[in-house]
Amino acid sequence: MIVAVVALLVLFFLFVELVAAIAPVLIIVTLVPREDRPALAHLLAQVDSSRRLRIWPALRAATAQRRETLSGRSPGGPRR
Repeated sequence: MIVAVVALLVLFFLFVELVAAIAPVLIIVTLVPREDRPALAHLLAQVDSSRRLRIWPALRAATAQRRETLSGRSPGGPRR
């Protein structure tokens, strides 16, 4: 009985890991336009390169750059 429960738990975790590995590829292939795929692949490679999630610094940098672009200021210019 215990062996069956342990085997089911192992199979469950194996299934979850496989789905987690396949899901990003399926999303990219089905939902992302062809011209945006290289940029997204680069972003995913940067995020997956270490255990620590590094997307927040990249998101903050992209947001700051977008705000500077919209406001017409030069990067590193005077701040309000």
